[in-house]
Amino acid sequence: MNDSAWATVAELNQWLTQDSQLPEETQKILQILKITEEAGEVAEAVIGATGQNPRKGFSHSWEDVEQELCDVIITSMVALTRITPQAGQVFSDQLRRVRERALGPS
Repeated sequence: MNDSAWATVAELNQWLTQDSQLPEETQKILQILKITEEAGEVAEAVIGATGQNPRKGFSHSWEDVEQELCDVIITSMVALTRITPQAGQVFSDQLRRVRERALGPS
C-alpha cells in the first residue's frame, strides 16, 4: 500500500472522528465493528450479483461487489490507523509475513 493511500486514510479518520463526543476507545471498537457491517454488504452484493435471493433476483452487479470489497479494505485501514500510528508499516510487515508463509521467502 503506498503512502498516498495511507495519507488519504488518515484524512478520512480525522474527518470521521473530528466531531465525535465518544471516548477514543469506544471509537476504536465501533470502527472495528464497522468492518463486519461492510462485510455484510459484500455478502448482500454477492447474493444480488448471483441472483440467489428469490425475492430480489439479480439486484447487484459484480462491480457492486468490487466497490463493497473496497469499502471493507478502507474501513479496515481506518480501524488499523486508529489502533496504531504505524498502520502502514504494520500492514506491510503483515503482508510480507503472509506472503512468506504462503509463497516462501522472496
